[in-house]
Amino acid sequence: MTAKVTRSDAEWREQLTPEQYRIARQKGTERAFTGEYHATKDRGVYRCIGCGTSVFDSETKFDSGTGWPSFYAPVSPDSVETESDNTFFMRRTEVHCATCGAHLGHVFDDGPQPTGERYCINSASLKLDPKE
Repeated sequence: MTAKVTRSDAEWREQLTPEQYRIARQKGTERAFTGEYHATKDRGVYRCIGCGTSVFDSETKFDSGTGWPSFYAPVSPDSVETESDNTFFMRRTEVHCATCGAHLGHVFDDGPQPTGERYCINSASLKLDPKE
């Protein structure tokens, strides 16, 4: 298991852009169809913006039509964690990085096979490490 990454609020603010901080540290959401990766088809590994942990692979990315990058599975079951999110009068399942706790997005049970899951992830929480 990877060691947990912890930083002070000041360190997070110094490392991240204001938009990345709002989303990854304050559980914000970018507007649909505005994120850098919502329509990209580039191949590679998507890493957490906070700590660089591999969280999703382009092999599992699909076009969900929602305006956010969508994946049907994380890189490994240990790369992300989930918790109940009942904000905005909705019941959802939040997805965050298992290493640093950065908010990534939400997971829903309406995705394609083989998992049937749709990890709806904010581009601002990710950094694509392209495959050569």
